[in-house]
Amino acid sequence: MAKDRKTDEGRAAPGGARPTTTRPSGARRSGAGPAGRPGSGGGKGGRTRPVQGVVAQQRPWGLIAGAVVVVLFAVAVLAYAILKVHAANANKASSPSDIAGLKTFDYAAGQQHVTTPVQYKESPPVGGPHDPYWADCTGTVYPVDIRHENAVHGLEHGAIWITYDPQRVSQGDIATLAKLVQNQNGRMMSPYAGLDSPISIQSWDHQLKVTSATDPRLKEFADFFSLNPSYYPEVGASCQNADFKANPVIQGKGSEAVGSSDAATGASGGAAPSSAAGSPSP
Repeated sequence: MAKDRKTDEGRAAPGGARPTTTRPSGARRSGAGPAGRPGSGGGKGGRTRPVQGVVAQQRPWGLIAGAVVVVLFAVAVLAYAILKVHAANANKASSPSDIAGLKTFDYAAGQQHVTTPVQYKESPPVGGPHDPYWADCTGTVYPVDIRHENAVHGLEHGAIWITYDPQRVSQGDIATLAKLVQNQNGRMMSPYAGLDSPISIQSWDHQLKVTSATDPRLKEFADFFSLNPSYYPEVGASCQNADFKANPVIQGKGSEAVGSSDAATGASGGAAPSSAAGSPSP
């Protein structure tokens, strides 16, 4: 049999001393992993545990898209509101000269209160002497031709008065005109026999005649002159006269003590028509 080969280190040292074993420099210890890494962190067979993958941070695209939608919606709402305001102001007068075809006159404040009929220069009248009892002008739509002297007193209190020829307008036209008056303080409306135009609207010292109930100038006139303190004599005077509203005095009848009245204000000169926004009617 072959003898076991022993290294020189395994041989007995002289004097019976026990030989020592030396390891080459850089030798791996038992259980050490590759490249000197401790084996305790590895798996079976010296394998290392795989490093878990790092998940890249994602952008919150859903939140960004939602924010964009909200901003676009807000812009759309704002644009719509601006368009509505512009549309509302499209037919809004800021002065009498903005109303095409308007005729102006010059009746002074303090016109005489009378109980006798008045021969007015304008038809319908826009100022001058008038009855002590005013026609209710709190958004009243009269079915009858009210006494003109009472209506003029309503104009003195800041009302606008829409009149129409019942022979020249339809029931639909009357309903359209009524929408400009109903529930609007400082406005009244009545038929007017013998009117030289299908429709006429007037306030103190101002008048506009049109042929159509849908003419946008009617609303311009009503919105501008109704209770406008710069354009009627008795600023702050009431338009309410419930008794006259319930029992209107008809044109052609004599003066009647119906409801509220003003004390006599004295007399002043007649009308002097002017043409600031059109030629006055003869």
